[in-house]
Amino acid sequence: MKCAFDIVVSSIILLFFLPFGIIISLIILFTSRGGVFYIQERIGKLGVPFGVIKFRTMKQNADKAGKITVGMRDPRITRIGYFLRKFKLDEFPQFINVLGGTMSIVGPRPEVQEYVSLYTEKQMETLTIKPGITDYASLEYFNENEILGKSEAPQKTYIEVVMPAKLKLNRKYLENPSVKHDIKIIWRTFLRMIK
Repeated sequence: MKCAFDIVVSSIILLFFLPFGIIISLIILFTSRGGVFYIQERIGKLGVPFGVIKFRTMKQNADKAGKITVGMRDPRITRIGYFLRKFKLDEFPQFINVLGGTMSIVGPRPEVQEYVSLYTEKQMETLTIKPGITDYASLEYFNENEILGKSEAPQKTYIEVVMPAKLKLNRKYLENPSVKHDIKIIWRTFLRMIK
């Protein structure tokens, strides 16, 4: 039921978003060097790696300087990138991941291997279900980049403070990964975006 829900909703969203996606793609192409999309390897269900698709918001090869972005003061982010990140529009291509079966609309946000390697045995339970585009942790840390941007040691803050808190919030969803639960989180995410 959840899988069918993901496919139907993702298809509708992608069809609706297509005209905006084309405009965003053209702006990215004409305002900075590099491709339209950025694909980063993340760890999915049962620890299987996959490529998360996003609109590119950073300068070419910017990820070589580190995987964590430090809010809106990060010089690696492009002009259009600031806008896309602020309104979470860079995340929309991940609905393609949902159609491909590597992600769900709602579920724990997928991490890079570097941080998954730090998980405790209990935290590894997050990998028992498909990762998602949004979840309770995404709502709670909607402005995560800004939080890290205020830190003198962003990576340390992420590993010691943000990541454990997000994984704890993931437990709340793991207790009841249902379509009814998904609809509730999707609606809250929509309200948070327009707010």
